[in-house]
Amino acid sequence: MPARLMTWVGGLGAGVTALCCFTGLLPLTLGIVGLGGLTGYVYRDDVLYPILAVFLILLGAGLWISKKHR
Repeated sequence: MPARLMTWVGGLGAGVTALCCFTGLLPLTLGIVGLGGLTGYVYRDDVLYPILAVFLILLGAGLWISKKHR
């Protein structure tokens, strides 16, 4: 995966996941899509924080690789 793509995917994913972690965006979105029943399973810290960590690691790796190749 190219460094630029890793940076974009990591940044976008981390931003969306952070919005879902710290605001009520996820239950609202799941309710609009019709998956409100999944809110109890997905809208939990033990699910959202590891996803946020993966995206932050991806963002950091993309930035590190792009800096290394300059």
